Amino acid sequence: MDKDFFSTSEVARLLNISRIAVFKKIKSGAIKAQKIGRNFAVNKKDLPEVLGTVLRGDEKQEIEKAVKKTIKEYGETLKLLGKE
Repeated sequence: MDKDFFSTSEVARLLNISRIAVFKKIKSGAIKAQKIGRNFAVNKKDLPEVLGTVLRGDEKQEIEKAVKKTIKEYGETLKLLGKE
């Protein structure tokens, strides 16, 4: 991975989806891309987020919120399960 940018075809292969699906994700904002001429390119630094190997801030907050809710609702049950 010595490249700075990846084409939509390369990103499609990495995600195991079609190029059309990559274009739709770019259009919806799920994948950050830059337009270079008539084509789109995905920056190398954005790949971990695209591949799902790193969590964004809003994703972390959503997980923390779910954990707090679970502990609030099932705290005693979790404690009992932990003793087994």
